[in-house]
Amino acid sequence: MKGIRRLAQHLDISIGTVSRALNGKPDVNEETRRRVLQAAAELGYVPNQSGRSLRQGTTNIIGFMMQTGTEITGQGDIFFMSVFDGVQAVFARHKLDLVALLCSSEEDPSDYLRRVVARGFADGLILSATQRDDPRIEFLAERNIPFVTLGRSLTDAGQPWLDLDFEGMAQASIDRLVARGHRRIAITRPHDDINLGYIFVDRCRRALAAHGLALDEDLIFRSTPNEAGGYQIARDLLALDEPPTAIVLINETIAIGFYQALSEAGVKPGRDIAVIGRYSPHAHFLSPPLTCFRLSLRDLGIALAETLLSAMPAFKDHYPQAPANRVWQMELVEGESDPFRAPRR
Repeated sequence: MKGIRRLAQHLDISIGTVSRALNGKPDVNEETRRRVLQAAAELGYVPNQSGRSLRQGTTNIIGFMMQTGTEITGQGDIFFMSVFDGVQAVFARHKLDLVALLCSSEEDPSDYLRRVVARGFADGLILSATQRDDPRIEFLAERNIPFVTLGRSLTDAGQPWLDLDFEGMAQASIDRLVARGHRRIAITRPHDDINLGYIFVDRCRRALAAHGLALDEDLIFRSTPNEAGGYQIARDLLALDEPPTAIVLINETIAIGFYQALSEAGVKPGRDIAVIGRYSPHAHFLSPPLTCFRLSLRDLGIALAETLLSAMPAFKDHYPQAPANRVWQMELVEGESDPFRAPRR
């Protein structure tokens, strides 16, 4: 039994009273409210969400904007599916639904977002792949649309954001490698203008300078976030007249391709070159085991959802302590890919 009319007939009270009881209106006495809620549960009443949304001016949908060319590649789906699990765990408490908004790599992200907003598709948004300068942020802020970003940007409209601790990863990796005798250290960064690349490179540069070392521009490798990108980095690295003795891989998806290219060249991680990367489920199968940085993606998703809801008037009272503008720390997992002493060249 799904219709509110039949529920009212069953209880022998008016449709209006049933509706007000279901929606928590204060002009319904507690005994009537209890009877309505009990009957609704027993009879399997399901509210008409489309009608309710029209009346309330809401959709009960939250959009998660992603760019297919940069994020859903290789193992990127593993990253985001784990984040989605945490996000939806929170939204389910409030009968909200998460929808992935996939922007093609051939379309401008701002144009795509304007189209989504014009359709009134979602009550709030989560933006990922934040650019160094990101016009999407100002666009949403000007329209008072609740949103949170996964990643920082120089464009700051006062919106809440969460970001991975790329500075901490850079600092810990450089300090670890220098302590183990490495002086010629390579790093990677995304191939596009995503802001995390600037953050990571800048901290690596400063960490090296603190040890009296300089970051060689020839040792900054750009790549797509997939196995092919890692494979090409290794080929380019090995082609140098003076290859580095260590490298830090910023993306979790490139280690497999990187290892493969090294293997084909007879170069062994942990013996001939030190490698530090980001954790992925596939890292268990690399030999030697990768020294990497790991985080709970599900917990990150939970924090993203709670942060967004804390910025939405209908839900903010539920999450007064939600994290905002937080750098999410990553844990170093010891492997065997970064030897204790740098190989002599």
